[in-house]
Amino acid sequence: MGKSRFFRNGLILGSVFTILLIIIYWDDVGAAHFYLHTTISGPQASRPPPISRSTPKHEAVENSIPLDIDAFLNQFLEGTSEPHQKTRDDNTPAAFGNASTAAGKPEDKDTSEEKRKRQDDRKQLMHDLCSINSTLDFPGKSRTFDDIPSRELDHLIVDDRHGIIYCYVPKVACSHWKRVMIVLSETLLVNGVPYRDPMDVPSEQVHDIKVHLTLNKFWKRYGKFSRHLMNVKLKNYTKFLFVRDPFVRLISAFRNKLEKANEDFYRRFSTVMLKRYGNYSNPPASVVDAFRSGIRPSFSHFIQYLLDPKTQKEKPFNEHWKQVYRLCHPCQINYDFIGKLETVDEDAEHLLRTLQVDNIIHFPPGYRNRTTSSWQRDWFSSIPYESTRKLYKLYEPDFKLFGYSKPEKLLNDL
Repeated sequence: MGKSRFFRNGLILGSVFTILLIIIYWDDVGAAHFYLHTTISGPQASRPPPISRSTPKHEAVENSIPLDIDAFLNQFLEGTSEPHQKTRDDNTPAAFGNASTAAGKPEDKDTSEEKRKRQDDRKQLMHDLCSINSTLDFPGKSRTFDDIPSRELDHLIVDDRHGIIYCYVPKVACSHWKRVMIVLSETLLVNGVPYRDPMDVPSEQVHDIKVHLTLNKFWKRYGKFSRHLMNVKLKNYTKFLFVRDPFVRLISAFRNKLEKANEDFYRRFSTVMLKRYGNYSNPPASVVDAFRSGIRPSFSHFIQYLLDPKTQKEKPFNEHWKQVYRLCHPCQINYDFIGKLETVDEDAEHLLRTLQVDNIIHFPPGYRNRTTSSWQRDWFSSIPYESTRKLYKLYEPDFKLFGYSKPEKLLNDL
């Protein structure tokens, strides 16, 4: 009897000790420290940031945690407990810890109202088309967020310091927005100090997957609690993305990745296009040799590649031409802000002002939309009508979800 009581007491003490270790661990990785933001419809107060860490831990939570801890974690993660406040370190700008200094120049009332209405219209359109009553249908529309595999959440960048989630879309100013996220999240240091100017971030670091915390990394870091953490952050953080006319984005991707001498894209994609659609059974091994010989894929080859059923059977589309609805899951994630490249200056200013960080960071200047919609007719002049029609159907969800008009001049009979 005495041994049984001793064993039971030991088991209870061991369980308590395990719970304490878990709490300490979660406090260390910062998983439970949410600076809860309201939705984009109203101003959001700045909150004291956690102490910056140059090398955050990437440890998986042990899956042997007792099940009776789940209820405690649910309550803790939902914010019913008071968040642990940390003092601001000397390197943190005053605006991060002082709400009174976080606002930039006052904006004209009419202009502000116009921008809010623009956002309301964009979000309402997306909401309506994602509804089960909508006739628009596309793969994955009806699934829930929890149905999405973690590997498909790799474009959602998280900034825990300010409660922001950004879904990046290649060829839609994503390099500039990644720079902004690096500065805000302080995930990259130089001489022990976080970058303050987005344009100071080295180009090779901007797209380094190790620099950004993305949702697909949560399983490795938090184990069985990863999905719950994702849902809590998606519920409370400000979520945004920027989009672009789908056909113009394709032209930009072709010009940047296939028309230029890019060794990686040549080996992975151009050689396939040349073999299948360019009658080159044995194209040059390197992009330098190919371009020197005047051999390169045409825009027509690129479109054939996108429409070929073999392409997606072999592997998913590359991110530079993958549909936005596949990258950012707009019917599963309730985005608070939808920006467009066509109005990037106004939208960027509006977003940063709403996040109350416009006095400490600005969207990098000098971004120009080098591929304009007026070029569509020239680029598609060599593309057969039927191919253009099929291409539109392939990207139709992006056209409709984000309010882009059907290219009537190209598809006047569709």
